[in-house]
Amino acid sequence: MGPSESHGDGPVRRRTVRRWFTHPIATTAACVLLAVPAILALAAAPLAGAADPTAQEEGPKELMVGLSTRLFAMLDRDRSKIRQQPARALSLVDELLSAHFDAEATARLVLGTHWRTATPEQRQRFASALYRTLLSTYAGAVVEWTAEQFRILPQRGDLAASQVVVRTEVARLDASAVAVDYRMHRTAEGWKIFDVIVDGVSYARSYHDDIDGEIKQNGLDAAITRLEKARNGAVVTAHSPPGT
Repeated sequence: MGPSESHGDGPVRRRTVRRWFTHPIATTAACVLLAVPAILALAAAPLAGAADPTAQEEGPKELMVGLSTRLFAMLDRDRSKIRQQPARALSLVDELLSAHFDAEATARLVLGTHWRTATPEQRQRFASALYRTLLSTYAGAVVEWTAEQFRILPQRGDLAASQVVVRTEVARLDASAVAVDYRMHRTAEGWKIFDVIVDGVSYARSYHDDIDGEIKQNGLDAAITRLEKARNGAVVTAHSPPGT
């Protein structure tokens, strides 16, 4: 069963999330967002000899705890090179994220009812463009962040559910914290992220609210083309931490 759909918080909510994604503290969530895919790597690995593919599977929180140091070790090793060549950040993040972010599920949530009428080609193009837009937005931000700046909170709800929310708090330089939650679901390839919620504002819902009117006015192909052009013209740059 795919991710549940929920939309329609109105224009105030849309303005809030747009301000957040263009504000420097967006780099805070970027750090965690880009950390999770590497953390989930074990979930996608096959379990040799296991009759039940989920019987020995670690939960999302345990995977985050166990593997987060690997990601930041990679960043610490390559940080100076990435600063000199910011485009390297996009390649690194894509390598970590692509297998562990469910771009199709995210695209389905963002398109809403338009998904049902879209052709297979339109669905693929939209999912790809949306994913690349996410990468272009956040890839440079991860360069300046370290593992000490976020913590994983106790998990709530049914731990055996096929969909879970992994809650985190990300520290800013003024000692305040930003709540960043990850909606994840279990797939045949392991646990994958399909939405990120920052201070109660859903990434997928925000994009849905922004693009729904555009599709109704100009059509899905026009919206896809705009996303593809924006993606191809994006420049990846390293961001400074908030408060500096």
